[in-house]
Order: sequence, then structure tokens, then C-alpha cells
Amino acid sequence: MIKRIYAIFRARNLEFLRDRGTLTWNIVLPVALMLGLSFIFSGDRPEYTVGVLQQAAEIDESVHPFLRTRYIEFVAVHDKAAGFRKIERHQLDLLVSFEAPPEYWINPDSSKGYFAELALLQTDTDGRIVKSPIEGDAVRYVDWVLPGILAMNMMFSCLFGVGYVVVRYRKNGFLKRLRATPLRAIEFVIAQVASRLILILVITIFVYAGTAWFLDTRMDGSYLALLVVALLGCITLISLGLLVAARVTSEELAGGLLNLATWPMMMLSGVWYSLESANEWVRQVANVFPLTHILNAARSIMLDGSTLAEVLPELLILASMSVVFLSIAASVFRWRSG
Repeated sequence: MIKRIYAIFRARNLEFLRDRGTLTWNIVLPVALMLGLSFIFSGDRPEYTVGVLQQAAEIDESVHPFLRTRYIEFVAVHDKAAGFRKIERHQLDLLVSFEAPPEYWINPDSSKGYFAELALLQTDTDGRIVKSPIEGDAVRYVDWVLPGILAMNMMFSCLFGVGYVVVRYRKNGFLKRLRATPLRAIEFVIAQVASRLILILVITIFVYAGTAWFLDTRMDGSYLALLVVALLGCITLISLGLLVAARVTSEELAGGLLNLATWPMMMLSGVWYSLESANEWVRQVANVFPLTHILNAARSIMLDGSTLAEVLPELLILASMSVVFLSIAASVFRWRSG
């Protein structure tokens, strides 16, 4: 019995080591992720976040001594209404404007805003800056993170649910038998999208309904608009999964490629934390991922009460990604494993 177990054990190890693609992904991927994350999140994290109302993209520290205060992250805010909304929901600790007449806005219920205000007043030696309170309830972290949790679950279900299945079909010869039928590649791809779409939507709706009932999470927008975002988001993620699995014949290699797609999205798309204070290049990279646009649209609807028209740019990006992913997947799709 020991010899038989050892024979299978040795054969499986040799199979894995001879699969150069799989071996490379298992070694390179975790190292690349650790190096990337250590670079992105290196340095001290700011304790406070203050919005500066201005039209310029860059903040000029010479405008006011307050802008040189340590441990405060200063972010440019171009829209006053958006800045007020962030103050209401405690997403900004303070909002300041140094254009004449100088003014600042604060939520009286914000503890961090209180200390940011003290720092501002200490640097305002002439006492000309005017205070304007803005009241509002804070957005709980559970309200903010719920769209991220749901979208992350959708991402893993779409990518791994489709990617592994298609690769397994190809490996065991099922796709080869389908090739003998009149079924075309685009028809097979559409069927896979529709099947996984219905399953994931039902699961996501069930999870959301249970979470909303149990935790009384915030919903300021339309449920129909949120459903449209979830629908289009699922299609985009499923299309990406099909693109990854279009020609891959190894389940291990498919897993490596899918991890390469999912982990950067999970870390850089704002699932767990806001990217507002991140470096500009990080935000630009995040815009490449479909999960970023799904979360932007969902949070805008749930927390800000946005309509479908207001999140239309995000929806158009997701629709464009879906068309590109599906077109490429159908054109390069491989029926046989060899």
C-alpha cells in the first residue's frame, strides 16, 4: 500500500514540476504581489484626511501654513457639493477653501474633524478663516464595505466558476465532442455566460437581502439601478473568465492566471478601503480593472443615491469591456486540449 501511495505521490509531483507554466505562476505570483503591496503601502499612513476646495489638481503648500501640517493627508476637491457630502458622512475630516474669503466646513459630530480643526486654527494667525458646520450621519464601515464584499464574491464566482469549468471540459474531451456538433464557439460562450449569470445573481441577491435585513445597511438609491450594475458587472467578470480559459489546457495554469487577475483587483479596486488618498498612479491602475467600476457604481447608488444616468460612465466602461473580452474569447477559443 505504501508503495502504491508513493508511486501516485511521485507521479503527481513530477506532473506538476514538468508543467513549467504552472510552476512559474506559483513562484512568481506571490512574490510579485508582496513586492507590489509593500511598495504601494510603504511609508506612514496619514491620521487625518482634509479636502482642499480648488480647481487645480496639485495642492500648493505655499498657499497656507496649514497645508504643511504633518500626518494630514490633503486631497484636492473640485466639486463643492461632493465635498459637502463627504463631510456629512465623515469621509473627510475637514474641507477648507483658501480662496477669498477663506472658509472651512466641519461636521460637529466628527471626532477626527475636531482635532483637524485645532491644527487649522493654530496656523490661522490672522483669524480670518470662517467656520461653517455641516451635519450628517456617518457612513458606517459595514455600509461602505458591503458592496466590496458582494462584488468580491461575484468576482471569484465568475472567474473561477467559468475558468475552471471550461478548462476541465477541454481537458476531459467534452469540448472535443461538442466540436463535432453544429455548435459554434460564440454560442458556447453565450451559454456559459447566461448559465453563470443567473446562478451568481440569485446568490448575490440572497446574500444582499439577508445582510441588509440583519445589519440594516444603508440604501439611498434604487434597487433596480443596483440590479443593473450587478447584472452588467457579472457579465463583464464572466467574460474575463472566459477570456482567461479560452486556450488554456492545464487547470493549474488556469488557477495561476485567475489568481493573477483576482488578487490585484481585490487589493487595488477599493474592496476594503478607499483609494481617495492613494497615489495618482495607483488610482489610474485601478481604473483598468472591471471590479473598480462595479464598486464605484454600486457605492454611488447605495451611499449617494445616484441614478442610472449618473453612473452611466461606469456602465459604459463595463459594457465595452464585456464586448472586448467576449469577442477575443470567441475568436481564440480552442476546442481541443492539444
